[in-house]
Amino acid sequence: MPEEKLQIGVSRPALAVDDLPTPEEVFKLPKIGAKEMITAVLGPSMIALGVSIGSGEWLLGPLGFGKFGFMGLGFLVTISAILQTFYNVENARYTLATGEVPVVGFARTPPGLAFWVPVTLVLIYVAWIWGGWAAAAGQSLYAIFVGRTFDAKNPAELQTVRYIAIALLFVSLGIYLFGKKISRTLEFVESAAVFIILFVLIAMSIVFAPASLWGTMLASIVTPAALPKGIDATTVGSIMGYTGFASGMNFMLINYYRDHGYGMGSKIGFFSGLIGGQKQEVLPSGVTFRETEQNAKTWKRWFRFLVVDQWLVFFVGAMIGMFIPSVLAVALAVTPGAAVPTTANMPVFVAAELAKKAQWLFPFTLILGAVILWKTQTTLLEMLIRNTTDTAIAVSPRVRAWIGDDPRKFYYIVAIVLIVFISWVIHQALPTQLLQYSANMANLASIIYPLVLIYLNSKLPKPARASWWSYVVLIANVLFFGFFFVNFVSLIATGQPLVKF
Repeated sequence: MPEEKLQIGVSRPALAVDDLPTPEEVFKLPKIGAKEMITAVLGPSMIALGVSIGSGEWLLGPLGFGKFGFMGLGFLVTISAILQTFYNVENARYTLATGEVPVVGFARTPPGLAFWVPVTLVLIYVAWIWGGWAAAAGQSLYAIFVGRTFDAKNPAELQTVRYIAIALLFVSLGIYLFGKKISRTLEFVESAAVFIILFVLIAMSIVFAPASLWGTMLASIVTPAALPKGIDATTVGSIMGYTGFASGMNFMLINYYRDHGYGMGSKIGFFSGLIGGQKQEVLPSGVTFRETEQNAKTWKRWFRFLVVDQWLVFFVGAMIGMFIPSVLAVALAVTPGAAVPTTANMPVFVAAELAKKAQWLFPFTLILGAVILWKTQTTLLEMLIRNTTDTAIAVSPRVRAWIGDDPRKFYYIVAIVLIVFISWVIHQALPTQLLQYSANMANLASIIYPLVLIYLNSKLPKPARASWWSYVVLIANVLFFGFFFVNFVSLIATGQPLVKF
């Protein structure tokens, strides 16, 4: 009897067909209750949340809100977070149903692999290769040692900041060396850091932000209003792009659902660390499930876990992560005698202003900021390595033959190459400027990949297919983030945005 297969799209092998494992089978638990949800099931969104509190939330959001206030801008952030969460769910829908990560699954869309693999990898690198997070963390650490921010016009000081950033990249590499699953190591690091960071930021915001400002901030979340007059296309586009994680580039996060073992991802494999890990094959093509009543019931359970992970962890955390640091930054920016937030001073702005209130807050806040930015760079670099490795395994027989059943051979070579290249890129611009361009490139991906998902998800086994309104929300992603990208491109190309605010 021939092996059962399901062909989705073009230019990729047909998917093998098997039964969908239960969560209890995957996580080796007798039952999944509330405790097990927290300790075993939830986790991938903590990585996303940890990344988000680093660029949009620590730098770009406070920069925009600090200069232009909350009203108008806050409501757009809410829309961005909602649209991104729906988009995340649709990306994860495909991975749960097939075990293939999005960067591999996209190659099934016409015109096929030869088009989508280079296009997607180029977009990933253009969005994330800048190293701005490590560079911004370097600014914070430099300021700790010398007691002030660096002078961007002083070549020696600027170079010292960049050397610190490069050293941090190699420290990040050290994180990837450990764990049976690299993804679980990142989940642990991000979860611990997120809880500590949010606790500290909430406490500081309660102390230094007046109740009236909290009221304005909370009102802005749910109140439609015109954007602040004079806000530029680059700033607003970058805030929309980096609310939550990174708009259209959020598909990079979904690889962690596979490695965590969600749905059919448990049958594909995962990336293991050099220390504490072992050889672990990652299949080059996915596996989907039969359309049976039992599999349909199991699918509903997996999808429910996904929805909880996204809406309870990612969405709520993204909103808290964006608005709490911002209310603190705004409170400091409106204080008489405060500096004006700029792309140059944003990595150390909060620390410098808090130092005027209590000198010990300067090094304390700089350390906090450096940790936030470094862990963000750590995860983003790992995403670059991971998506590059996943793509190579999927499309290159030569790579598969060379690594055998141990993807770590390719994974760590890619890691070293990327660190060397990012070390060069860091020398090209100031950190916050790098992040603004990166965020706007993430908006470009929102024009493309929601449409790809509509194609792919419509061809999944019937129990896994989305409702019609999911496709409407994906189109809304295209229109919303696409507008901000086109406005940004117009500004860069002509010096004038299509729409002035």
